[in-house]
Amino acid sequence: MTFRCTPVERPFHSKVRVPGSKSIANRALICAALSEGRSTLQNLPDGDDTSAMLSGLSALGVEVVLSGSSAEVVRTRALQSGTIHAELAGTTSRFLTALAATSGSNISIDGHERLRRRPIGPLLAALRSLGARIADQDGGLPLTVNGPLHGGAVSIDATTSSQFISSLMMIGPALPEGLEITLQGQPISQPYVELTASVMGLFGVSVEISQGSIRIEPQEYSATSVTIEPDASSASYPLAIAALTGSTLIIEDFGSASLQGDSQIVDILKMMNVEIDWTPRSTKLTSNGSDLEGIDIDMSEISDLVPTVAALACFATSPTRIRGVGFIRSKESDRIGDLAAELLKFGSDVVEHDDGLTISPAELTGATVETHDDHRLAMAFSIIGARVPGTVITNPGVTSKSWPSYWEDLNKMTLVV
Repeated sequence: MTFRCTPVERPFHSKVRVPGSKSIANRALICAALSEGRSTLQNLPDGDDTSAMLSGLSALGVEVVLSGSSAEVVRTRALQSGTIHAELAGTTSRFLTALAATSGSNISIDGHERLRRRPIGPLLAALRSLGARIADQDGGLPLTVNGPLHGGAVSIDATTSSQFISSLMMIGPALPEGLEITLQGQPISQPYVELTASVMGLFGVSVEISQGSIRIEPQEYSATSVTIEPDASSASYPLAIAALTGSTLIIEDFGSASLQGDSQIVDILKMMNVEIDWTPRSTKLTSNGSDLEGIDIDMSEISDLVPTVAALACFATSPTRIRGVGFIRSKESDRIGDLAAELLKFGSDVVEHDDGLTISPAELTGATVETHDDHRLAMAFSIIGARVPGTVITNPGVTSKSWPSYWEDLNKMTLVV
């Protein structure tokens, strides 16, 4: 299956509703499963990652009642033995591995082949040091885990994935001794750690974050009602398309009050010479078609935005250097190598580095590009397709991971004048 992009021939003026943040949703679902009482989560995204988390919780005996984009979650008993298939969802596999380790039940977790290749070893080592018994396959999925855990002091490699840290943080309040987490190495994606603490705070627990360590006292989560805010990473794609096509775009219910680090896409676009009106609850981009300017940026804290910035950089009038993201080679795809290889098909002047990319001005031509099972590559290539005729994207359905209706919504957005 392929999707042939239609270049935007004249500027549009549109409003777009972006799906809820899967990062917030999956954190809120874990917190709800650890809470006493009934929690209500509204504006849940309908992507594959959230679906995998909901299915996983149900498999463990957590009561989940869905109604449209809302879910009621209540844990009425101890976690039961079960088998979880996390599909391609890194957050689901890692968060549920930590949750499973808090129980005395045998819980098995597996996923698609590409997820099996993603790292999880540092999290398993940390859980074992806390008392978990884990049988794994060469340091990864498939695995079987049971506990319980005693809590206390634990060290975790902070240089591979912030999801390892977040996984430990969320179970910390439920452990008899709490957790004192020591971070080994220079942490990456720190905004996601802060996001985890913010979501935990919505459920009434506190987290102490200091340089190189995180302290969580034994506490009880409180059931609550949470409305999931729009996904900042997903918002980057329509914003980029509007910026490149001289268009005006409003993202509904997404603004400077966002909890997500990837809301920095607004600052990046401003750095590249795009005008944006940003209020706490709204974002309005107004492009007059001015040339984009290249930037030099360390994206280690906002790595999910790399494909978006790389696509924008292809149209800038000066080079862009993306730094500090060597770890994204272990995402859904090799987000440096695979991205560079596909951009070269358009004729982009791209140089691959160990820690990122350099993209210089070049004339682009249409191409058929692969998505490498990566939703973010697929949506980033649609940015190029808005300007370059003959852009064809293979396996476009991978966007179901975070935005199932993306291609339909893209057409609606660009056709409104």
